[in-house]
Amino acid sequence: MEILGMTLFYLGMLGSIAGGLWFLFEAFSENILWGLGCLFLPFVSLFFLVIHWNKAGRPFLLQIASIAPIVAGIFLGFSPS
Repeated sequence: MEILGMTLFYLGMLGSIAGGLWFLFEAFSENILWGLGCLFLPFVSLFFLVIHWNKAGRPFLLQIASIAPIVAGIFLGFSPS
C-alpha cells in the first residue's frame, strides 16, 4: 500500500506544480505586471483569478483537484520526509 500511496502523492504533487506553472504562464501572457505580481505579491494571484477566470480557472481547478491524490497518498501510509 505504501507504493500506491507514494505514487498518488507524487502524481498529486506533479499536478499541483503543473497547475501553478500554468497559472503563472497565463498571468504573464496577460501582462508582465500581472505575472510579476502573482509571483511576488500576496493576494495578487487571487485577484487575477477573480478578474481573469476564463484564463486562470482551469489551472486553478487543476491545483485544487491535485489535493485529493496528495491526501489519499498520505492516508495510504506514505509520509514524505
